[in-house]
Amino acid sequence: MVKLVMVRHGESIANALNQYTGWNDVDLTHEGVMQAHEAAKKLKGFYFDHVHTSVLQRAIKTAYIIQDDLNLNYVPITKTWRLNERHYGALRGLNKDDTRKEYGLEQVHLWRRSFYSVPPALSKPDPTTGPYKYFDQNMMPVAESLYEAYQRIIPYYVDHVAPGLLNGKDQLIVAHGSTIRALIKYIEGISDKDIDGVEVANGTPLVYDFDDKLNIINDNRQRY
Repeated sequence: MVKLVMVRHGESIANALNQYTGWNDVDLTHEGVMQAHEAAKKLKGFYFDHVHTSVLQRAIKTAYIIQDDLNLNYVPITKTWRLNERHYGALRGLNKDDTRKEYGLEQVHLWRRSFYSVPPALSKPDPTTGPYKYFDQNMMPVAESLYEAYQRIIPYYVDHVAPGLLNGKDQLIVAHGSTIRALIKYIEGISDKDIDGVEVANGTPLVYDFDDKLNIINDNRQRY
């Protein structure tokens, strides 16, 4: 048996302000830091062989806190843009309640929860909102549906996370709400329609036990 644990970062400043974040590189709030410590407490006794996270500080800092609290700072960590939150395009930085008033509840729900709906796009890629100085601008999105984010997230899982699991090495992913929803969809085989109802709370460990063929033995997704 091998374990995969996924944790959405602790509360960010944008979460606290009820803003769309996406690739904006915002910090954790004090509450978010406390949520990361609480996640580590829930994972006490869990050993992992590799950590995977995005290039956004809210996820990186959450991962560092978990590693530090579990005395696993020596474990290798990979930071990749492929695990970034999905790109919210021109909605970034806007208040979610304000967009509901402007565009309507149904439209905002589609942008936030559906698999295929794409939020309003930027006119061109914007490298100023995150650590993207050396990022290939041709690969930077201007907006993403969950489906489009899925196309970059799942190949990373298949190429870099699953091989470790198949070798019996427990893995930790610390990422974002949409990132983890995409991974849950893939791992559990959830339909395009039903992924709409999947929620991922900040700082809550999601635990999967797999057999040697990566079939789920025990899904503790609602454990905490």
